[in-house]
Amino acid sequence: MSSKLRTILIVVGVLVVLLLVAPFLIPVNQFRPTIEEKASAALGRKVEVGNLSLSLIGGSLSAEDLSIGDDPKFSSLPFLKAKSLKVGVEIMPLIFSKTLNVTGVTIDSPQVTLLHNGAGQWNYSSLGGSAAKSAAKQTPAAQTSGSSNSSADLTIKKLELKDGSIIVGSTNSQKRSTYDHVTITATGVSMASKFPVTVTADLPGGGKFKLDGTVGPIDQADTSLTPLDAKMTASSLNLATTGFLDPSAGLGGIVDLDSTIASQNGVAETNGNLKLSKALLIAGGAPASVPLNVNFNTKYNLHKNAGVLNPSTVKIGNAVSHLNGTYESAGETTVVNIKLNGKDMPANDLEAFLPALGIHLPKGASLQGGTLNTDLTLTGPTNKLVTTGTVGLFNAKLAGFDLGSKMSAISSLTGVKTGKDLEIEKLTTNLRMAPDGLKADNFVAVIPSLGNLTGGGTIDSKNDLDFKMVAALSGALGAAGSPVGSATGMLGKLTGGAGGGGCKGGTTSVPFMIQGTTADPKFIPDVGGLAAGMLKSQLGCAGGATAAGAKAAPQTPTDAVNALGGLLGKKKNP
Repeated sequence: MSSKLRTILIVVGVLVVLLLVAPFLIPVNQFRPTIEEKASAALGRKVEVGNLSLSLIGGSLSAEDLSIGDDPKFSSLPFLKAKSLKVGVEIMPLIFSKTLNVTGVTIDSPQVTLLHNGAGQWNYSSLGGSAAKSAAKQTPAAQTSGSSNSSADLTIKKLELKDGSIIVGSTNSQKRSTYDHVTITATGVSMASKFPVTVTADLPGGGKFKLDGTVGPIDQADTSLTPLDAKMTASSLNLATTGFLDPSAGLGGIVDLDSTIASQNGVAETNGNLKLSKALLIAGGAPASVPLNVNFNTKYNLHKNAGVLNPSTVKIGNAVSHLNGTYESAGETTVVNIKLNGKDMPANDLEAFLPALGIHLPKGASLQGGTLNTDLTLTGPTNKLVTTGTVGLFNAKLAGFDLGSKMSAISSLTGVKTGKDLEIEKLTTNLRMAPDGLKADNFVAVIPSLGNLTGGGTIDSKNDLDFKMVAALSGALGAAGSPVGSATGMLGKLTGGAGGGGCKGGTTSVPFMIQGTTADPKFIPDVGGLAAGMLKSQLGCAGGATAAGAKAAPQTPTDAVNALGGLLGKKKNP
């Protein structure tokens, strides 16, 4: 063996021994106070690390555990805790001059708890603030001298949080939502300059989240005001599992988001597109089978925890409406005041979205043609949203719905026949939609084959109907030969009016109730109201006839009672 080769082997052997033995000879735990001190000063929170070990091959210090304290105004528990921490260091300065130069920090499986209070403030707001303030107070000479005494000069070439979890909640509630498999990667991290960052996470109930952009420099007073410029995406976010909605409200849906966010000087502007699939907007409703797409622009004031929704568009199929308004998140929930306006929207495009509002068309029926207009206001906290305003449907057809057969009890009295399809010339109502159900007032429908329907009622969270209606039937109710025609004729003779068929050329009102469900409505005649209405109508006719000089045919009250008995299906008294 040549002397040259022998020398090489000896050097290699010495290096191997050095790499294996040196970690035991260097008292790395002496650096733990330095690490804790610098990290605590940089974050403005108490930082504790466990026993340190050195790997010369990997060029890193490892700690058994890590804990970062929370803001005491929010919690006494740790803001972040992890089972292990790895700090990359420059080996040669560490060995020969015992100087600690950090090249990277990796935190494995951290658990971070994010809390907000009733004023809308978050526990991470004060994170790093003291270090930024320290940097701002430095004299120009100190800043240019490269002094290492300031904690704000700490720069980390690469910072990683791998496979962690983020728990989100409120100081006033025990409810928490957990976001798993969170990974954060940042390079060139500094408290006093801008640096790139990437965040990925699994969303509660499935789905993925990603943020990719730049952040910094850290705001001196409030970390939440730190400038941010990033692209943000979320896929398959299940609203019911986010923890930000009240499950009892029955709200839900799957969100896909593609947006950009730019935050500067305490104002965050967000632009993007949001798709809401399987939307559920009211208790008792059912997931919509078509998606809702929103193209939006918002500006949010981080100082006031309030924002403005600039004119944005909502699209369902070819139906387009417009949104604008304000929102505020200073309390436990976000409170909104939003206007929604739509004009001449194709009604059949909206049909598949109606179940989300608790409206189910009768079985076998479908909307064909026609347009829908809306003028609505959405107010209140998002978990208890109340929608009020007007809705109008014009020149539409409810195909496969024979209203006459559904109103058979009324049709048998009046002879009304509407056909297998229901033509709707006009349908308008004042609407109030809340988590507990839907209320319609001033309901007016113009049905060419029937007449005018007016009234109002409710659809509760179980989808049950409770409507009181009146049908103004032009010429149908007084038809000679119908049960009602005979009864009105008899009443007419009793009161001195024209007999046989009621008031010539007039309309007769038939009160009725709608019960059951929207999918299977039940039309029930209001017999008491019908009799009273007939009597009132005929008294009016009688007055007109008497004024015209008509002679009243002699009748007895018994005749009128018998006539009404026949109307109600009762046997006449002998």
